[in-house]
Order: sequence, then structure tokens, then C-alpha cells
Amino acid sequence: MARRKPRSELPIIGWREWVTLPGLQIEAVKAKIDTGARTSCLHAVRVKTFDRDGRTFVTFAVHPLQKNSKVTVEAEAEVVEFRDIRSSNGHVSRRPVIVTPVSVLGQTWDVELTLANRDEMGFRMLLGREALRERFLVDSGRSFAGGKPAGSKARQKKKQ
Repeated sequence: MARRKPRSELPIIGWREWVTLPGLQIEAVKAKIDTGARTSCLHAVRVKTFDRDGRTFVTFAVHPLQKNSKVTVEAEAEVVEFRDIRSSNGHVSRRPVIVTPVSVLGQTWDVELTLANRDEMGFRMLLGREALRERFLVDSGRSFAGGKPAGSKARQKKKQ
């Protein structure tokens, strides 16, 4: 049985972070670190399921940058299951669940992600408490503890 790290040894993560999804070829997506959400969620459009060799797969498109539908990443993944998810306003929807690696603050691990259209939401991704458990402590007063991507507007403004 693996020993847990003492809390004092866990890295601190902010309430929002830039994350990478290497299995989906997504280099940077801004995620809200959401301890109120059990499950993690990724913004996806044009979600289509299909069967291959007796297994269910999903194809989808991701617009990883908020308010920018020009940058699009096409992806495909095996569906682990379909799950009923209750949104913050109480609406229940059935979503496909995939498993893919996520990288944040120098750590990479597999995470379950539900796929949903998050166009109206403030973040393209939620990283829920199941993905964070025993990996990080969340400091709600911090943002981007892992830094910002090299080409981000915020970094360009700092350099000027």
C-alpha cells in the first residue's frame, strides 16, 4: 500500500491553473480548480460516439482558449462510461467519461474527464476534487502557481 505524503509536503495549487492534456495534444488550457466539483470536465463540441471492435469511442473538438473558436483541437478517446452529472444549477445531463493524462505543476497523472459544452462558462476545464486528492493543497488566494504558457497575453504584457 502506497504511503500518503504528509500535507506539509503537498505542492500548493491556485484556484486557477494552466494545464496540459498531452494525450489529447492540448498544450495549454486554463482550468478552474474546483473542490466543489467531484468530477473534472473538459469543454468539448461536436461530440460524437461510435463503436469500434466492440468498444465505445468518442470524437470531439476542443477550443482550449476562452473566447477563441479559431483554435481547435480535434480529439478521439475511448469512453470509459456515461455518467449523469448535476450542474450547479441543478440540471442533470448524461456525459461521456474519458481517461487521459493531465499535467500541472510538473506532475502528470491520469484523470477522468466528462465532456460537455462549456461555451457559457468562465473556464474551458474544471479540475475536480477527485483529480486533486492527495496531490495538491488548494490556496484559493493564488492563481497560476505553475506559471503561464510562454505565448500567453499576460506574459507578453509583463515583458513590455
